[in-house]
Amino acid sequence: MRLAVKTVAALSLLAVVMLWLGGRDTAPVGAAAYGRLAALVCTDLLLLQVLLMARIPWVEGAFGQDTLARWHRWTGVTSFVLLLAHVALALGGDPLTRLWRLLSAYKTMVLAMVALAALVLVVATSARSVRRRMRYEAWHLLHLYAYLGIGLAVPHELLLGSDFQHPAAQFAGWSAYVAVAGAVLVFRIGLPVWRTVRHRLVVDRVHPEAPGLVSVYLRGRRLDRLPARAGQFFVWRFLDGEGALRGNPFSLSGPPRREGLRITVKTVGDGSARVAALRPGTRVLIEGPYGRMTAATYSGGPITMLGCGVGVTPLLALLWDLPYGHGKATLVYRTRHAHDVAFLGELRWLARNRGVRLVLLVGPRAAADSWLPAEYAEYTDAEALRELAPDIADHDVYVCGPDAWTAAVLRSARGAGVAPGRLHRERFAW
Repeated sequence: MRLAVKTVAALSLLAVVMLWLGGRDTAPVGAAAYGRLAALVCTDLLLLQVLLMARIPWVEGAFGQDTLARWHRWTGVTSFVLLLAHVALALGGDPLTRLWRLLSAYKTMVLAMVALAALVLVVATSARSVRRRMRYEAWHLLHLYAYLGIGLAVPHELLLGSDFQHPAAQFAGWSAYVAVAGAVLVFRIGLPVWRTVRHRLVVDRVHPEAPGLVSVYLRGRRLDRLPARAGQFFVWRFLDGEGALRGNPFSLSGPPRREGLRITVKTVGDGSARVAALRPGTRVLIEGPYGRMTAATYSGGPITMLGCGVGVTPLLALLWDLPYGHGKATLVYRTRHAHDVAFLGELRWLARNRGVRLVLLVGPRAAADSWLPAEYAEYTDAEALRELAPDIADHDVYVCGPDAWTAAVLRSARGAGVAPGRLHRERFAW
């Protein structure tokens, strides 16, 4: 599947370059011609960008959301730069006059202008420095304008571009557009609606776990047929009033069972803070499951898990689910304060009955870029990891927590000799 996806992407880029080369016989090579090339590659990348986040199960299962999101950002930035290059080359040295003439002559230019405005908004709010100042829910709502921008930009290219005047090129272009739109409709809308209707999830109860941390227990129908695994997450929409249709990604904090599911949420942000006030019987819309950090990645033998704060939730689910031997699992659980430690009852049960070794790391950071508490200030990060989990180089290592913390742990694990194929992560940054 990985090779097939990469091959399709490469062939699509090759096809648009060949299409441009085929049009050079009738158009001189100059600013306008290179503007056409920028538009063609931009259009292809815009469609690929949508496909990357269309939640196609086989693609998501092959690469994982982390990798697909990273590629999505790369293609997004590249396509936007090419879009700006196309605009600059198309308008030439007198942009205002040229723009007025194009708007007067071609009705599809209105689509192009709206698309450009929508994509500028999305790119501006996707910058890391801007995202950090925004709540997830607001950013997610604004990010949906990317669909508007792409949905209008591609038809503008297909209708107006000189490279698409031949019927075969028109057919290929519109077929690609319809296929991508169909993937979004089927996998981003149709499949979630089907699973929501089929399983009819509702809130059973809400239980506090620690300050600012609550678990939501959910019940439904035919949950044994829901293709969810421990370690995965869903996008949840709780139908509890205003803002109910804004989705929030939360991991399962226990293995999925026929009798119900459990998620655990840190109550920050508009959507997650509402979770603590959910009432029993509240209906739930689901999208997912997503994530590759499951038993499918486990190669057998000892494991070490490292979680920070609410990032411990998918690790807890995996501790219940993975078939490790007695005494072959270590959980390193990092919190700022002792009262932030959650699920102590379950963790102690796992320690007694499955030999899980629990290591609590509590307190302020040893240094600004460290994932360790102050008591490990004299250690390097890799030395501390070897101290916490001897022979870790032979373990499968699972990591989940804030993005910067996760990155620091992964650096330490690589420094301690853990092979890349044994490192499994789930990131909560957006």
